[in-house]
Amino acid sequence: MKLTGKVAIVTGAASGMGKAIAQLFAAEGAKVVVSDLNVDNASKVVDEITSNGGTALAIAANVAKEDDVQRLVDATVAEYGTLDILINNAGIMDNFVPAGDLTDELWERVFAVNTTGPMRTIRKSLPIFLEKNGGVIVNIASAGGLNGSRAGAAYTAAKHAVVGLTKNVGFQYAPKGIRCNAIAPGGVETNIAASMTAPNPFGAERAMIGMQLNPRVGKPEEIAKVALFLASDDASFVNGTVVTADAGWTAY
Repeated sequence: MKLTGKVAIVTGAASGMGKAIAQLFAAEGAKVVVSDLNVDNASKVVDEITSNGGTALAIAANVAKEDDVQRLVDATVAEYGTLDILINNAGIMDNFVPAGDLTDELWERVFAVNTTGPMRTIRKSLPIFLEKNGGVIVNIASAGGLNGSRAGAAYTAAKHAVVGLTKNVGFQYAPKGIRCNAIAPGGVETNIAASMTAPNPFGAERAMIGMQLNPRVGKPEEIAKVALFLASDDASFVNGTVVTADAGWTAY
């Protein structure tokens, strides 16, 4: 097993990619904190993990709230003694709203979850990693963080910011034994679309132009395997970069 004895936090882990990552990490020997706004579903994931012989704990947390981030990491350390792996998976969509129709409220809400949330969890985790001269961070970015129109303006900008944050943290803390990488998934079967209410017609039309080029939609388990690689010692020489997992969609 690749993560024996490690402690991992996975945000947005009640469903989709986060759930798949939490389950795979637990199967690989990690003690996993399943964090999500929906603590009931997070608890169901914990039940599945423990029924399969794994170790997991559900903690309700909204990564857009500093108090929740503080409590999440503190509770993890109180329960398991340390933190080794941070997976920033929690995210929301933006209804494909183009720049001309953006409101401050939508911009700030998308950035609060998709960018400020990862910054806060990283900021809170770094003192733990620095003390033991080791730690791994994996941010779930997006193909929208590498290209211009896989979503609306807010989501696109927020995920580009996650890519920049990843590279900055990866390089600056490399001498301290800390690695920070990101995954840029293409289309994956998750429930993130539930965070959309009424897609903007113009923005959706422009974003969907490239869908005909998408070779296929991925499974959450396929992203989880990439996260496992980056979180494990197999990726010891991989730092400050983005791994694209999209069946070749963005290669065109």
